[in-house]
Amino acid sequence: MVKVKTFATELKVFNTMRELEDLDQKVNQFVAENDVQKIISVSDTCTTDDTGATIGLIRVVTYE
Repeated sequence: MVKVKTFATELKVFNTMRELEDLDQKVNQFVAENDVQKIISVSDTCTTDDTGATIGLIRVVTYE
């Protein structure tokens, strides 16, 4: 059965690399804890504020 899991993180100026590493860790932890055997796709998209500045990231993982 195909399933989808969404992860989100806020991005702050000068902290982006750490926040992306934390997001990677959350996804890896989810995969390990849920015994995911097959990743079908991973997709990232940015969220923006009313000025167009990037303020967050949404990562969607499709898996079996």
